[in-house]
Amino acid sequence: MQFVDQTLTCVACGSAFTFTASEQEFHAQKGFSHPPKRCPRCRQERRARRDGGSAAGRELYPAVCVACGSETQVPFLPRGNRPVYCSGCYGRLRAMARDA
Repeated sequence: MQFVDQTLTCVACGSAFTFTASEQEFHAQKGFSHPPKRCPRCRQERRARRDGGSAAGRELYPAVCVACGSETQVPFLPRGNRPVYCSGCYGRLRAMARDA
């Protein structure tokens, strides 16, 4: 099937955006039957609101990993009564728990 760039209008902000041929091909491969209703910016903003904001929008707190001693930042206020891990050590702990 031949795909051609389409100009669509965002239902959220009313701006025109291009639904490229490659995006259409991707949508077809994923089984999506309708074109997007929102422009990329509005889709990203909607996704961020739905997911509770991106990591970039969260406040991060400094901490020291109890496993490796490296300085890290976490999206919660460390209280001292629970261990804090850097992302690498936390990932290894999750993998070991999953394999057990």
